[in-house]
Amino acid sequence: MIQISIDVEIKGSTRDFVYNHIKEQIINWDLKPGTKISEKEVAQNLNVSRTPVREAFLQLAQEELLIIIPQKGTIVSKVDLSLVEEGRFVREHIEKAIVREVCTKISDDQLFQLETNLLMQELCLKKGSHNQLFQLDEEFHQLLFEICTKIRTWNNIRKMNSHFDRLRMLRLAKNHDFEVIVGQHKEIFECISEKNPNKAEAIMEKHMKLVFVESKELKAENPEYFN
Repeated sequence: MIQISIDVEIKGSTRDFVYNHIKEQIINWDLKPGTKISEKEVAQNLNVSRTPVREAFLQLAQEELLIIIPQKGTIVSKVDLSLVEEGRFVREHIEKAIVREVCTKISDDQLFQLETNLLMQELCLKKGSHNQLFQLDEEFHQLLFEICTKIRTWNNIRKMNSHFDRLRMLRLAKNHDFEVIVGQHKEIFECISEKNPNKAEAIMEKHMKLVFVESKELKAENPEYFN
């Protein structure tokens, strides 16, 4: 019985590793829309068996990041703006409620965590690293959910935001006006510091609409990446 538990845990860990690796490549545009990938090549490159790779492929297909075509192969899906909008809509409305709650719950230590994150974002501005800025952006928002003890909510909405994240990363790669994103994070932080939930909610709404406003322009510039 113990051996079975260990095997299941190892199998699950390998699947999660493969899943996270491929998903990160898709989100970061290392694997572009339309790229064909195979279980065999991924298994060889990551030095794992094909079973966890197959399971990871199925999980990514459920999130509509991969398209599995029987007898033909697996390709990276194109960005679907309807999925982008749905994911953005969910995040906007949940995060407006979250930031209101943060204004009433945040401790001094948690406020310091947010401020530290912002300082690191400013460092990324100087370095011009959009990949690291994206990760810090995610961390900033995740911290808000953690403050409200709603990390499971965060994890759930992450699963339906893959296409939204791809568009966000494309925007960061194409448009280097990072100051707008970091500036809005600073405004949100200031509202939280001042315990002003109404203004914090208004800025969060504006922040969540930022990327989608530019979606048509991004699609016009890169039509081959979109449905």
